[in-house]
Amino acid sequence: MSLLETITGPRDLDRLSLDELVQLAAEIRGFLVSEVSKTGGHLGPNLGVVEMTIAIHRVFESPRDAIVFDTGHQSYVHKLLTGRQDFSGLRQQDGLAGYPQRSESVHDIVESSHASSSLSWADGISRAFEMTGQSDRHVIAVVGDGALTGGMTWEALNNISDDNTRRLIIVVNDNGRSYAPTIGGMARFLNTVRTRSSYHAAYLSSRRAFDNMGAPARAFFRGVRGGMHGFLARFSNNEALYSNLDIKYIGPVDGHDMEAMLEALQQAKNYGAPVIVHTITQKGKGYNPAMQDTADQFHAVGQIDPETGESTETPGAPSWTSVFADELLNLATENPRIVGITAAMLRPTGLHRMAERFPNRVHDVGIAEQHAVTSAAGLAFGGLHPVVALYATFINRAFDQVLMDVALHKAGVTFVLDRAGVTGPDGPSHHGIWDLAILQVVPGIRLAAPRDSTRLREELGEAIAVEDGPTVLRFPKGSTGVEFDAVARLDDGVDVLLESTQKDVLIVTVGPMAAMGLDVARRLSAQGIGATVIDPRWVVPVPRSLIGLAAEHRLVVSIEDGIRVGGIGTRIRQDLREAGVDTAVTELGLPDEFLAHGTRAEILERVGLTPQHIARDVVAMVLGSKLPHARPLPADRTDTGSITMRGGRAE
Repeated sequence: MSLLETITGPRDLDRLSLDELVQLAAEIRGFLVSEVSKTGGHLGPNLGVVEMTIAIHRVFESPRDAIVFDTGHQSYVHKLLTGRQDFSGLRQQDGLAGYPQRSESVHDIVESSHASSSLSWADGISRAFEMTGQSDRHVIAVVGDGALTGGMTWEALNNISDDNTRRLIIVVNDNGRSYAPTIGGMARFLNTVRTRSSYHAAYLSSRRAFDNMGAPARAFFRGVRGGMHGFLARFSNNEALYSNLDIKYIGPVDGHDMEAMLEALQQAKNYGAPVIVHTITQKGKGYNPAMQDTADQFHAVGQIDPETGESTETPGAPSWTSVFADELLNLATENPRIVGITAAMLRPTGLHRMAERFPNRVHDVGIAEQHAVTSAAGLAFGGLHPVVALYATFINRAFDQVLMDVALHKAGVTFVLDRAGVTGPDGPSHHGIWDLAILQVVPGIRLAAPRDSTRLREELGEAIAVEDGPTVLRFPKGSTGVEFDAVARLDDGVDVLLESTQKDVLIVTVGPMAAMGLDVARRLSAQGIGATVIDPRWVVPVPRSLIGLAAEHRLVVSIEDGIRVGGIGTRIRQDLREAGVDTAVTELGLPDEFLAHGTRAEILERVGLTPQHIARDVVAMVLGSKLPHARPLPADRTDTGSITMRGGRAE
C-alpha cells in the first residue's frame, strides 16, 4: 500500500517522518499526472503546491484552522489530503469539483474561483474568530502571486495591517505565473527575489544554503524582517507609503523543500499575529512536459498522454477563441487605433496573437478587471479603440466601471466575452450566464451574439466601428461548429434562418442557440405548426424588425444560454408591450441558480433546455393547454387538427 492510500484525513500526516512526507509528495505528483491526464483539469498549478499543501495540513488543524485558496484551482492536493482520492470523475457530473466545494468536505470554505478575494475572506473569518472568543484558531490564505495584482488584495491588506492581534497567515505561492507570466510591478519585484543569486542557492537547498551563509542569513530565513514595508517597499521604492503597515515577513522559502516549509509555517503559527510566508515554487514541478511548456506550463489540460503530455483528444472545428484571435489581428493590422486589453488572460482570450504582432498595442493589466475597464475608457478618450477581452464570468467584477466610466462617458470600447453561457466542467463560478442580464441595463450599450464563426468576424468588425458607446461581443467555450447561412437579411441586420408560410411561432435565438431553434422548428413543422427562426445578431437594443415579425405571429419563443431573469427574452417582451404588440412571449433560458459542473449537454438537459423539451412545451402553448397561450388562429386557418399530443410528447 502506498503512503497516499493511507491518508484519509490531515491528521494522518502527523505520524509520518520527514522522509515519508517527501515520499508522499512524490506519490501525489505521480497520482496527479496519472489521474488528471484522463479527465483533464488544472495540472500545472497543483504540481507546484504539493509540498506547500502537505506542510500546511501538517502544521495546522483543518477544519478548525480555516484554509482559503486563491484561486481554488490549486486545491487538488488539499482534496487528496482531506480524504478525496477518487479522481475518476474529476470535473464531471456527480464527480469531484475542480475547485473547493462545501458539499464535498468540511475542509472546503471558499467555492468561488475568482481571484484576489482570499485575503478579504481571511480578514473576515479571523475577525469573527477573535470576536467570538476563538482566538486559538488560525486562518491560512494561500495566495497565488497572480492574485497580488488584484485590487481586493490590497484593500484587504490595508485592513489586516491595521489590526495585528489576529492569527492570520498569508502564504504567497510565488511561481511567477497566473495563467501566463504574472504582470506588473509586484511581479517584477518578486522576480528579482526569485532570480537573485543568493536565492538560487536557496532554491537548490534552502536550509543548507542559509546555514552556510552565516548567522545574518539564518536570521533572514527565520523571518526577522519585521514590517510589511520590508516586503512591499522593495518593489515600490516608497518606504513612506507602507511605513504604517506591520505584518511580519518570512521568506523567501523554497516551496519544494519540505523541511523549510514546515519550519517557516511553524514559525508563522507561533507568532500570534498576521504573517506573510513567501514561498518560491515551480509550476508543473516534477513533470517535464509541464515544466517545458512555455505557454502556461500545463495550467489547464484536456485529456493527455501522461508520458508525453500530448493531447489525446480528436481535433475539431476551430475554437471561437482562435477565430476571434485571427480576426482581431486582421482588423488591428488595418486599423492602428485598435488596442487590446486583458486581465491576466492573454492566451486564454486569444489576445496573444495580436500581442505577438503588435506588442506595444496589447496591455495585460493582471487580475484587475475593474482597472482594465476604466483604463479602456481612458484609452478611448485618448483617441484609440480598446478591445477588452475577458471571460464572461469576470465582466461581473467590473460592472460599475462599464456603467459609470465607459457608458456614462459614451466611450467607444468593445468588450469581447469568451466562455459565455454554460461552460461545463469548471462549475458555478465559471459559467458565463449573467452577462446578458447584467449588461443590458447599461444605457446605450449594444450587445451582439454571433451564431457561428462567419458572424463572429462580421460582428466584431461592426462592434469596433462603434465610437459613441460600449459594444459587447459574446461567444461560448469550445469549437464553432456548423455554419448557418440566412435565407434573408432584413434592413436592420436581423437574419432570417427559416421562414414558414404559417405564421404560428416566431423563434428568436441568441447566438449559438440558433442550432437549437432550427431543431425546434423542424419538430414543430412535423406537427403542422409553422415556425419562423431569426437570429437578431445584435440582441440589444431589440431590432425594430423583430417587433414587426412578432406582431405577425401567434407566439414568440426566445432561446438564450443566459439566465431567464432579466434576460433577452424579458427585454423582447417589454419592448413588444411598449410597441403595443400583444403577442405572447415565452422566455427560455437558464434558471437563476448556481449550476453544478458537468458537460454543457448534461446541464442543458437538466434544466430542460433541449429541442425535445422546448418543442413539447410550444405545442402545448399553441394548443392552449400551457401558458402563455398562443393567439387564436386567424379566421382563414383551421389547421390545428394536425397537431396531436401522445404520452405528453409532441408527435
